[in-house]
Amino acid sequence: MANQSKENWYGRIDLPTTFDNLRYHQVVACHEEVNELAFVPTIGLIGFSCDEGVKRYQGRVGAAEAPAAIRRALSNIPWRAPQPSKLKDYGNILCEESLETSQKKLGEKVYHILQHKERAIILGGGHETLYGHYLGVRKMYGADVKIGILSIASRFSLHSYDQHTTSMSVMKQILDEDDHVTCFACGIGRYTNTNELFQRAEAYGVAYLCEDELARGELQMMMDEFTQTCDVMMISLCMDVLDVAYAPGVSIPAVCGLEPKQVREILQVATRQPNVVSFSVCEVNPVHDQDHRTEKLAAHLTNIVMVGLLQAF
Repeated sequence: MANQSKENWYGRIDLPTTFDNLRYHQVVACHEEVNELAFVPTIGLIGFSCDEGVKRYQGRVGAAEAPAAIRRALSNIPWRAPQPSKLKDYGNILCEESLETSQKKLGEKVYHILQHKERAIILGGGHETLYGHYLGVRKMYGADVKIGILSIASRFSLHSYDQHTTSMSVMKQILDEDDHVTCFACGIGRYTNTNELFQRAEAYGVAYLCEDELARGELQMMMDEFTQTCDVMMISLCMDVLDVAYAPGVSIPAVCGLEPKQVREILQVATRQPNVVSFSVCEVNPVHDQDHRTEKLAAHLTNIVMVGLLQAF
């Protein structure tokens, strides 16, 4: 576990320094700095500096550097959240041991954040981030609560894990282990997944919309239906769902991926649901980014989610 610090939180300061002029870097507080005197709607931010699952899948490594990069990109965004509200930074989980141990540590931290009645935001990391995210939500709400996972990704992540788990096996792991989880996948690539993976999705009861099916009316209808199947909902955004023209800095770039406005709309529709408790953003790869485009886009979309979750408190 890395210490919480403000080393990645810096940026422009507008004068006068009134509340209406504040940006993220002026609002965020490291966890140990916060005085818990009264309840205030709060976002708890945790980084997962790990791309071991990507490495196992033979993808492009580098996503372990993403939490710091996304924080830097968030820093200059104006703070437009409703008041009163708080943003607390819990630092990073480092992958210093095995992937599985690191995922358990992430789960413990997500549980801790949710236990404090905060909404959890996880900055990954490879897509293996999702499994640790899930562990924390499940521990918080108990074995019998129905969890819905909204996966905004081009891939189902339903690959087999006979030898070892990877970034592309996380959804299968979760569904194999937990009968009280349902999944809605948005942005699935028709030619990114094999026929077997589509068949596996059908067998596991995964609801999905392909990248060419995201009409607003159908999205809203399926989202409403999906939320009826779960007690609590968690959102996972895999940045490789976006077209490579917008998100070059990912582990596996997408051809014919989504446009940023489409992903923003999905997130806006999703965060209006009252049972959303957490969000993770995965697969930003600063090593392969161009002009910080992917990092900035991930920060913008994360900001959309934070504002939505704070408005829904």
